Amino acid sequence: MLDDFMVRAALAAVGLAVACAPLGCFVVWRRMAYFGDATAHAALLGVALSLAWSLPLFGAVIVVALAMAALVAGLSGRQSVDTALGVLSHGALAAGLVAVSFVQGVRTDLNAYLFGDILSVTRADLALIWAGAAAVVALVAWRWSALLLSTLSPEMAVADGIRPRAEQWVLNIALALVVAAGIRIVGALLVSAFLIIPAAAARPLSRSPEAMAVATALIGAAAGLGGLGAAFRLDTPTGPTIVCAAAAILALAMLFAGGRRRAGA
Repeated sequence: MLDDFMVRAALAAVGLAVACAPLGCFVVWRRMAYFGDATAHAALLGVALSLAWSLPLFGAVIVVALAMAALVAGLSGRQSVDTALGVLSHGALAAGLVAVSFVQGVRTDLNAYLFGDILSVTRADLALIWAGAAAVVALVAWRWSALLLSTLSPEMAVADGIRPRAEQWVLNIALALVVAAGIRIVGALLVSAFLIIPAAAARPLSRSPEAMAVATALIGAAAGLGGLGAAFRLDTPTGPTIVCAAAAILALAMLFAGGRRRAGA
């Protein structure tokens, strides 16, 4: 069954949706969207390292993503966080593109890393994606209560013996895993959108944090499968089409939530 490339692509999309679901909720709650962009753009430097030194792509991207997280954490206390993230995000993207162009003896399609190439996912990629998804879900589930309290009230978290900075690093590690797994599916430019949009769509439809995480996973899977089917029928780029499907679901969710509020009024 896994010999069918469409089946592998569908399983990869669902795996990414599962990985993004709990993490995407915290990205939305903590307003970390720009941080996700910076981490995803920095992944291109990991791609360059992987090609230049024949390193595993997954490991190289994780190392660079964590380095970006450390750099952002160091700069955020000294200047505007938005400014730091903007500079690092675009600087990392440009540096990654330039670095890849200097790699000798390797021919690669940058579009595959910028916008994704889900249709070329192999069995090994699929195993890596689902292993990464399992690791992210396990990590966030293990620290769920501490992460939630640190998000809602850092002061109460400290009073309860929780270190908000340590919990932030739990999110940083999980985000690096998601970026490393997602760069082959929707690409560095779109992985943060796939991380944020399903969570934003689930937010007005959910009444508890746990319900929002489950709804995010379902919406992400629906966007992945729907976008994949639409790309196959319309002959459009799969990564952008998946994100467009997620944006369409977000629009419907907002219309539904707005209609429910007007009915309640």
